[in-house]
Amino acid sequence: MLSDALRFATVVVIDDMAPNLRLLESSLKAFGLRQVHAFSNSGEGLEWLQHNHWDLLLLDLDMPAPNGFEILQQLAGRDRNAAPVIIVTALSGVEDRRRGLELGANDYICKPLDLPELLLRVRNNLQLSLASQALQHERDQLEARVERRNAQLRESYQAVIRSLTRAADYKDNETGNHIMRIGESAALLARAYGMDLPWVELLRQAAPMHDVGKIGIPDSILSKPGKLTDDERLVMNTHAQIGHDILQDSAASPLLVLAAEIALHHHEKWDGSGYPQGLAGEAIPLSARIVALCDVYDALRSTRPYKPAWSAEKAQALIREQAGQHFDPALVQLMESLFEHIEGVHRRLADGPVSC
Repeated sequence: MLSDALRFATVVVIDDMAPNLRLLESSLKAFGLRQVHAFSNSGEGLEWLQHNHWDLLLLDLDMPAPNGFEILQQLAGRDRNAAPVIIVTALSGVEDRRRGLELGANDYICKPLDLPELLLRVRNNLQLSLASQALQHERDQLEARVERRNAQLRESYQAVIRSLTRAADYKDNETGNHIMRIGESAALLARAYGMDLPWVELLRQAAPMHDVGKIGIPDSILSKPGKLTDDERLVMNTHAQIGHDILQDSAASPLLVLAAEIALHHHEKWDGSGYPQGLAGEAIPLSARIVALCDVYDALRSTRPYKPAWSAEKAQALIREQAGQHFDPALVQLMESLFEHIEGVHRRLADGPVSC
């Protein structure tokens, strides 16, 4: 007796000889199979197979084009366990059997047929097919559940990061749009530099955390309206190390590893006059060189309590002037080709009226 699952499996028979086709079709239906599709025209049979789901194919070899070997070649990309093929043919030579199996057949039976043996092979191959499909379905469901869980974790993780970034942002009297612009501009520059998309996306998310260390700076210094004293400047400069220390403990996260790197180094300068380590040139990580450039440009183009927004032309002139001093000259040259796009980011994520 066949199980319900086997009875409703889809079995296809392709044989150009009408008597053979009728015999196979009637035998399979007598065996209890409900969905048997029989084709005497091999081309029509192949087209049906390529556009429909099926669980088992009984295939003759010696037919007008496409013959059985050619059909096997056309089906080479299938999952052999989920869609098995039994060759049913009068070609009994060793070379024919080997070729059929090499081209992807699962089983081989020669005419004249022993129908009980054929039906046992049909049952065995259908059991293999349905078990393989069930296993794949379970695997797909598991992967979908894992991906949903990972998406939830990523969203929760990013929500915490956004909250941490906003905390530093509010303390520094910056705007949320400012840090978003830094992420978007940095991603534009990194992509144009030739970095791969995963790294670009990490940079997009990590760049807004560059000033998170300002959480640890006293309000009396951070919010001072006038010029800082030398001692106050030294305290302010510690925000780079504080930001790194806040982020560095999450070494298992590529995002926070990159964010910690940026936080520590985004005030280094190409000529070595920056802080906290006085790094120069390409000793400064690329991520920090990109963020430093985008941060300064956006700060110049933004209104602050102590200054009006600079015009695009004035800000761009300073960026060019600082190539080879504050900034990586290659990145400055690249940024020149992106100024229009970066200005587009500035307009799209504007804090208020944008100065031209």
